[in-house]
Amino acid sequence: MSESVERALVELYAEVGAPTAGVALAAVGSLGRRELGPRSDIDLVLLHDGTRRRDINALAESLWYPLWDSRIRLDYSVRTAQECIAVAAHELSAGVGLLDLRAIAGDAELVAGTRSALLAGWRNGARKRLPELLTSIDERSAQYGDAAYLLEPDLKEARGGFRDMTMLRALAATWLTDRPHDSVRQPYQRLLDVRDGLHLSSGRTLDRLLAAEAPEVARLLGYAAVDDLRREVSLDARRIGHAVDLTVRAARQVLPPKRVMSFARKERKPVYSRAEHGLIIHLGEVGLDRLTTPSTPLIDLRAGALASQRGLVLSPVTAANLGEHAPTPPTPWPVEAREALLQLLAGGQHLIPVWEALELAGCVSRWIPQWEAIRAQPQHNPIHRHTVDRHSIQAVAEAAPALTQVERPDVLLLACLLHDIGKQPGAGADHAELGAPIARQVVEAMGLPSRDADLVERLVRHHLTLAELATRRDHADPATSEALVEAVDGRAEVLRLLRRLTEADARAAGPSAWSPWRAQLINALADRVESRLAGEEHTPDTKSADVGLARSVRLDGQPRIRLESAPGGIQLVIAAQDRLGLFSDTAGLLAAHAISVRSAALSTIDGIGVNTWRVDKQLAADLPDLAYLVKQLERLQDGDPTVLAAVRRREARSGADAALSSPHVALIESASDSAAVVEVRTTDRSGLLYALGRALSDRRLSIRSAHISTLAGQAIDTFYLTEVDQSAPNPARAREAVQVLTEAALGSAAQPV
Repeated sequence: MSESVERALVELYAEVGAPTAGVALAAVGSLGRRELGPRSDIDLVLLHDGTRRRDINALAESLWYPLWDSRIRLDYSVRTAQECIAVAAHELSAGVGLLDLRAIAGDAELVAGTRSALLAGWRNGARKRLPELLTSIDERSAQYGDAAYLLEPDLKEARGGFRDMTMLRALAATWLTDRPHDSVRQPYQRLLDVRDGLHLSSGRTLDRLLAAEAPEVARLLGYAAVDDLRREVSLDARRIGHAVDLTVRAARQVLPPKRVMSFARKERKPVYSRAEHGLIIHLGEVGLDRLTTPSTPLIDLRAGALASQRGLVLSPVTAANLGEHAPTPPTPWPVEAREALLQLLAGGQHLIPVWEALELAGCVSRWIPQWEAIRAQPQHNPIHRHTVDRHSIQAVAEAAPALTQVERPDVLLLACLLHDIGKQPGAGADHAELGAPIARQVVEAMGLPSRDADLVERLVRHHLTLAELATRRDHADPATSEALVEAVDGRAEVLRLLRRLTEADARAAGPSAWSPWRAQLINALADRVESRLAGEEHTPDTKSADVGLARSVRLDGQPRIRLESAPGGIQLVIAAQDRLGLFSDTAGLLAAHAISVRSAALSTIDGIGVNTWRVDKQLAADLPDLAYLVKQLERLQDGDPTVLAAVRRREARSGADAALSSPHVALIESASDSAAVVEVRTTDRSGLLYALGRALSDRRLSIRSAHISTLAGQAIDTFYLTEVDQSAPNPARAREAVQVLTEAALGSAAQPV
């Protein structure tokens, strides 16, 4: 691609009669690096010596207009060498970009001289420019994330992408540090190939590997499956990002300190400190002393443990040597090996760069062969921000603050490490069930006693149980507590481990997975069951304020609304006389006022429905007047449905779009002895809760309690259904509930206006 464009530019330069001395057409950017993609912009500089200022603008127009007429995306400038140097000195991005300046046509010596001057200026100003350069790398990483772990990475801007390679070249040009060559050359070329495939599949300048484009890109590049492409992108970006981290660190270390006048003779011996097991620490890096070989048993585990515990990194040379020569631990592992692994895992956030270095070197797959199956494995859930292996390590890091709060911190660390080991290619939906025996196999190979292996296996099998029960089941129903008691084998210490594992897993997944609302529900159920296991009487969850609100409604029959501040937003507590259709009317009223429900919990206190609706508004001023909402609730209570006309019309229009989704509606057989429990999962939309509630009330099915949540645009709603007389529906009525909820989720149950 670059060669054909260059030939066309050379011909154009000759056609317009451009001079061959004192003027040159040069390229920067992807063309300057000979990395032009099918839809890449062309960045050109018309360089001149300043002696033809009157003619240079006319020459520029004669070059640019044919390119514009050919619909080429062009970024151009017209400058002298001195102007290039001045711009590079004041603008970091321009200074980095001009380092790629390369002659296309015209006076090649003028371009060579300009580039030499730019490089000299870059090196001379390295001390001053380096902090700005490093800050720009950090800011870009914070804005665009890490290409190695994102579901839809930006191949250009994210950490591990093309911009990082440009920064590697810029850092190397300072002469303060060298850049890795062999470790990044092939990964970078593969990412360029992915970019080319993305341009061809999308037909536009696109650097973000969108999920919709990934299958066609995989086909163009010859991958058997789209996940193979995603895995390759993850590994390649991981290597480039790791190389940038090492190069940045080296640049900071070798940056000369400010000169201090001194006549003392300075010795240039390396300064290092000795650690145990033949390890040394030098300039914040862990390495091997000259008497220790990388084939020493357990040296890779011990080096990783030292680095993680002290917040250091592994020397790149040491990591590479350990990856090539360190022996596999014997089976079962000796106690020293297991202790070193646990010290490595207990490093908190310091663990992450150390683990990455060991994983890239090949040590981790040697310790845990089963790890290879989840290495760089993409997630298929938008809640997750990382690949499976990176998420697992993040969960270990998130568990660090809880290590002092559980009886078995070692088991917690191993359970966090292995909780998603079942998310392997081709695995079914129940990765926890699949992963439990694999986790047991891993820890038994590590020499863990059988009783402890049982515990790790149980935690991995049930690592989703607490969250699912807490957010989708009625806490007051005895079956909910029974299910959790069974999951933890009736042991309070296991419940405490599961509780911390649940939190670490959710925090590692992302903010939406550990929202204040979800945390409140999970902690509430865990507290309830832990009190039961300890033989203590549990205080009911009902707040005195809710009881007071219910009492007020019972006295005069009029609805009440209380506004409450909550972490992350506000919530409405709405109390009204319980009746068939109260849920759908309330949900419809909120939808009519464009109030989106993020989560909700329904309860009944002595015949009064007291329901908490967590909404998307941040301030009370963003809501309609509460007295006005109360009046509309009164109208609905009196049988006047006109306030819901707008919602009905919107639902009628949403039917066609809703039918494009594939809702999952299922009866949860063992969730309750006194109600039919139905779970609905579908794409969220305004009016969905109204449609679901209306479908049930039309069939005279009462909602005893409901547990509503929205994650990543997906509604996950659980309904506890009874007959009007509060008896449990028979199997036929339960199947009827599933049918009508499915129709409502599809939009086919929208009511006519």
